[in-house]
Amino acid sequence: MFTTRPQLSGDFGMVASTHWLASAAGMSVLERGGNAFDAAAAAGFVLQVVEPHLNGPGGEVPILLWSESEQRVHVVNGQGVAPAAATTERFAELGLNTVPGTGLLAATVPGAFGGWLRLLQQWGTWPLADVLEYAIGYAERGFPVLPQIATTIATVAPMFQADWSTSAATWLPGGTPPPAGARLRQPGVAATYRRIVAEAQARSGDRDAQLDAARDSWYSGFVAEQIAEFSAGTAWRDSSGRPHGGLLTGDDLAGWAATVEESTSFDYHGHTVHKTGPWGQGPVFLQQLALLAGVDLGAAGHLSADWVHTIVESGKLAFADREAWYGDPRHYDVPLATLLSPEYNAARRELVGAQASRELRPGSPDGRRPVLPDPVAGGGPAEVAAGGTGEPTVRTDGSTRGDTCHVDVVDRWGNMVSATPSGGWLQSSPTIPGLGFCLGTRAQMFWVQPGLPASIRPGARPRTTLSPSLALRDGRPWLAFGTPGGDQQDQWSLHFFLSVVHAEPNLQAAIDAPAFHSAHFPSSFYPRESRPGVLLLEERFDPAVVAELRRRGHEVELAGDWALGRLSAVARDGEVLLAAANPRGAQGYAVGR
Repeated sequence: MFTTRPQLSGDFGMVASTHWLASAAGMSVLERGGNAFDAAAAAGFVLQVVEPHLNGPGGEVPILLWSESEQRVHVVNGQGVAPAAATTERFAELGLNTVPGTGLLAATVPGAFGGWLRLLQQWGTWPLADVLEYAIGYAERGFPVLPQIATTIATVAPMFQADWSTSAATWLPGGTPPPAGARLRQPGVAATYRRIVAEAQARSGDRDAQLDAARDSWYSGFVAEQIAEFSAGTAWRDSSGRPHGGLLTGDDLAGWAATVEESTSFDYHGHTVHKTGPWGQGPVFLQQLALLAGVDLGAAGHLSADWVHTIVESGKLAFADREAWYGDPRHYDVPLATLLSPEYNAARRELVGAQASRELRPGSPDGRRPVLPDPVAGGGPAEVAAGGTGEPTVRTDGSTRGDTCHVDVVDRWGNMVSATPSGGWLQSSPTIPGLGFCLGTRAQMFWVQPGLPASIRPGARPRTTLSPSLALRDGRPWLAFGTPGGDQQDQWSLHFFLSVVHAEPNLQAAIDAPAFHSAHFPSSFYPRESRPGVLLLEERFDPAVVAELRRRGHEVELAGDWALGRLSAVARDGEVLLAAANPRGAQGYAVGR
């Protein structure tokens, strides 16, 4: 089969990510003796610099890993929590029925820095200065502006100039947006990371003590102080159309730390897929597997109308449960065991009919009555103006969203990492002048309506869409994979996995295959629109398949030949290491030997 690139194979190490510079940095770490955890962290920090429209230092990161020495999977939770002042009552006082999609009100504690440091300290080997060397270098010397970066900055430039003066000073060099291909620098980010390294080295010569010191600099030192001061000191216009200050305080940052947690898993055709807990949408991938486990998907024919219809209709049921039942399990009793049980899914599977459903149909696990959010304002979707390869970065009405990055690593010792950093993108919130970066807006995924699993609560984690994946085969680490794309992450990555298991073992061919996703259920992003029955397909699908899906009641929209998905993956097959990356968007790359 023709592929846009070869599937890489070797026995030393593999790195795949959404940007070639991050993949190259990760591979450099492996070549210099670092392990997969060192390489993933170095690549993750580079992604903050070279994909600033998709993530930044003020964002978050969930990480799945296989530790060869421990022979087990772990989840590093680098998702920050809502501020202590973030209550449904507070938002009601402000006259808001949704959390704004931009600005300071939507900030949670920035968890990416703590997440990467927890990974390094517990499983890595490199000192922080060496890990940050790559990101600091690109921030100081500059990096090539991707077309998507140029489009994003140009679109939000009028808003920056009118409302966010600190962002205008950061992202409009000479007062104008940088063109694609230009060299862009982030001296503020470089200075912040250099100061953190200097403070860490001044405290101790011991690697672990330096990591502790760096964490203190961020969460209780100068970074936390400037975040708290900026959040409280000024009101900035956000997507509500009104100016608001922030809710984050120094106490919020000082009281948070990245955690190591158990994964959630499901066995499917000899493969055990591991995901995060229901504080993220990760288990919705597993619910889809649980529904499909009772179907002979292989007999449907890869990319046939039966294949697409069965996957999409099962996905509608799983995502309906996400809306009704997922939230931070420390604050809400999520019936996850029942949602993944054979009995529950056997009953739910009966709802998959021959025609496309237009309903949102959550189940009643353990006899509990599902409660869905009240309809929110927002209406139909805004047309995508940039990219089309993930959550739209900017839209034709001038509103903004961010997207996400992804990185996968496997090393010669058998360690494996899958991480999906996101948030803190340049258009999310005004730049903090003394730090060079902005806060994230992950709190927009909370509901202001009280009493829901994902209602905003002090100290709660938002029900994030960030969803890295790690799969074992016959009990051994096999595949690390993921994609940007918001609500699409556990659709695009699911289809990739099912393709590899049932039809196309070549990783690159499975990534290159025509992609699809449903827009049926409510979006996790402001303004939370839904499009019942809408199914997006890449135009490379067989026209006969498109026609048959329309006959079955799907409202099919064609999205271009190479428009959907930005997957990357690494694998271990015995002693052979494999890797592949997405050609869409012309920036993802896999490297290895």
